Amino acid sequence: MARKRRSLLYKEEKKILTPALFKEILSWLFFTAFAIFLALMTVMAFGMRARVIGDSMSPSLYSGQFVLINRVSYIVSTPKRDDIIAFLPNGNSNSHYYIKRVVALPGETVQIIDGVLYVDGKEQSDDEGLYDKMEDAGIAENEIKLGSNEYFVLGDNRNSSEDSRSANIGIVSGNTIAGKVWYKYGGSEGSSGFILK
Repeated sequence: MARKRRSLLYKEEKKILTPALFKEILSWLFFTAFAIFLALMTVMAFGMRARVIGDSMSPSLYSGQFVLINRVSYIVSTPKRDDIIAFLPNGNSNSHYYIKRVVALPGETVQIIDGVLYVDGKEQSDDEGLYDKMEDAGIAENEIKLGSNEYFVLGDNRNSSEDSRSANIGIVSGNTIAGKVWYKYGGSEGSSGFILK
């Protein structure tokens, strides 16, 4: 009988928005907004955004996509082979940022023979079949020795790319590199995501 009486006396308490609960909700909203603001300020201070122009980097990046560039990464290190970088050709601040892949590093020799890239005399094999044979070797028809702060870059869409093979771009100086591309988003064809290579 006592068990029955206890169950009859039980009433579900209504949850009421108390001043303490309201204060806690406001606190969470404030700290969330502050964290988002801090993240945006960090990206703007240490990074930058650029738009991909043209199809020279497809299928990795598409025309119209935006990329985020890490401006700090090359202060503490140097570009590595296969990094996608953003740079101003010949340091021309009136130009848009070019986005290309690093294929040769300082001190290495570069040459394109019969549409194939050679670095230090070794053929750079494309086991995955990502890149077409290059129709135009440009200035890399003859062997090029890179200086201490020089990089050779190519677009992934090699037959539709203006890159280090072109005399008006040529070898990329480390001083003209804005940073490493690490994230892509937007555009009609491309998906968003981190740059894995």
